[in-house]
Amino acid sequence: MDAMRMNQGNVSQCPIIEEDLNADAARFFDLLKDSDEPLWDGCTNQGKLSAVAQVFTIKSDHGLSEAGYDKIIEWVRSILPEGNRLKENFYPAKSMMKPLGLG
Repeated sequence: MDAMRMNQGNVSQCPIIEEDLNADAARFFDLLKDSDEPLWDGCTNQGKLSAVAQVFTIKSDHGLSEAGYDKIIEWVRSILPEGNRLKENFYPAKSMMKPLGLG
């Protein structure tokens, strides 16, 4: 029992085991990356994930069709800076939101 407690509280001596991520974990980490990625370089108030989530909310709250969603995105992308990271239409946005159970 004392041998088991020897490293207790000393994380630096615990072995780190690297494993390949399963598909669900990989999608989750991609989602985390999207939440940290700004909508465009220099954007400080909107991340890629939050922008897509907000447009999904508008679509849901107002009963918009996929075509309506795509029209809004087309217009928004036209006024955003070149190289913005907003998904270009409903299907890539839906794929992005799928790990949250929203796609």
